[in-house]
Amino acid sequence: MAVSPQPREAAETEFDAAGCVADFVLRRPISAFPSDVLRQAAYLFLDTLGIAIAAGPMQAGRIARDAAAALYGSSDPDNSARMLFDGRRVSMAGAAFAAATQTDNLDGHDGYSPTKGHIGVAVIPALAALAEALPELTGPQALAALVTGYEVAGRAGIALHATVSDYHTSGAWNAVGVAAVAARLRGFDDVLLREALGIAEYHGPRSQMMREIATPTMLHDGSGMGALVGLSAAVLAQMGFTGAPAITVEAPDVARHWADLGTFWQSLHQYVKPYPICRWAHAAIDGTRSLIMAHGLSAEDIGKVHVNSFDQAVALYPGMPDTTSKAQYSLRFSVATYILNGRIGLEHISGAGLRNEAVAAMLERISVAQSDRHNARFPVGRWADVAITTTDGRTLLSGDVHARGGPESPLSRSDVEAKYMEFAVPVLGEPRAAAIRDAILSLTAPRSRFADLAALLYDPPAAGG
Repeated sequence: MAVSPQPREAAETEFDAAGCVADFVLRRPISAFPSDVLRQAAYLFLDTLGIAIAAGPMQAGRIARDAAAALYGSSDPDNSARMLFDGRRVSMAGAAFAAATQTDNLDGHDGYSPTKGHIGVAVIPALAALAEALPELTGPQALAALVTGYEVAGRAGIALHATVSDYHTSGAWNAVGVAAVAARLRGFDDVLLREALGIAEYHGPRSQMMREIATPTMLHDGSGMGALVGLSAAVLAQMGFTGAPAITVEAPDVARHWADLGTFWQSLHQYVKPYPICRWAHAAIDGTRSLIMAHGLSAEDIGKVHVNSFDQAVALYPGMPDTTSKAQYSLRFSVATYILNGRIGLEHISGAGLRNEAVAAMLERISVAQSDRHNARFPVGRWADVAITTTDGRTLLSGDVHARGGPESPLSRSDVEAKYMEFAVPVLGEPRAAAIRDAILSLTAPRSRFADLAALLYDPPAAGG
């Protein structure tokens, strides 16, 4: 028997994504953020800040800070901030731009697989910039704002990827998450939040990611511009500028991406990178790592390496890189570097590491091909399988390997702390690096103050760390 159509009045129960976002961003109390989510946010903060510190002396970081000083100054104390590990005061948006661009150019910060990109790289600099005008900000308040950025940016990214054909960089949707962080910390109402999200989405840099993969440069993932746009959008909204609606939030066909906001915590599903290399290459590195460890191989034992992975990983820079940007977007180089060194550090993707003849020779023994089964798992998974042919004629197979560091195979908290210290100590020295670590991990304490951490974040590194 045919079923009569439901009356329109009864059917109109569409999910109000904009209202859900407003409730979460503006009215969700700290007590409604689970303790494990806030603790995870502290570790994500620690991990990303370590990369920001290590990236400070790099050319891209120096240019970004100098550009912010030249282009994005401000004399307004409510809308200005010091740049991280630099100390010069610029606009709040400029400070976030500088730190996000700096961090983005050392590809070791966290990410979220369903977005095919990175969140902390933009929302953490935004939090630091906003906190300059909030001397009474508590640690839990800061972490709740940070989680807000992760949850909003992640869903905006998924919504954008689901509704447009181009693969856009993280800056395109990170701008929305940054605006949400500002809205929470600055006490916006629903109207101001809606305008800020609309402005941020409209001006978010919809740059094409695969263009950067094909020709790696300092543009990286667009996160610096995303942070700049997100905080600019918040200030514009406060001044009365209009920009609603944000279609990645309000369009009917993206409502499903917001329905679990506040119940499913994307913050708990970020990955932390073991290597400062594009995530797409990590499964290949880990597959190689597993075979080396299982069979006790040295570089001299390895005759050939073949990697099967997904299309985007295969498209990474194929040759011996001559810049740090190319090195971070190279699968064959990163695998060769791991084989020779047993790790991949900043020194391997810059300076003399780019002229290492042994790595160049090993790179020539590595071949890469795409696999349909690995393609089918992307972007939720980053998979590869590796075959090593040894110099004595054995063929060793890794089987299918998923990149470490995500919820499927997480790094321990002690691993995250050790990674932070590895990257931060050479720049800041051990005492200051350790003090920052301890201050970040103490932000979960109810009476902690962000200002206690902030006191350690702005002075330039002492000469020689």
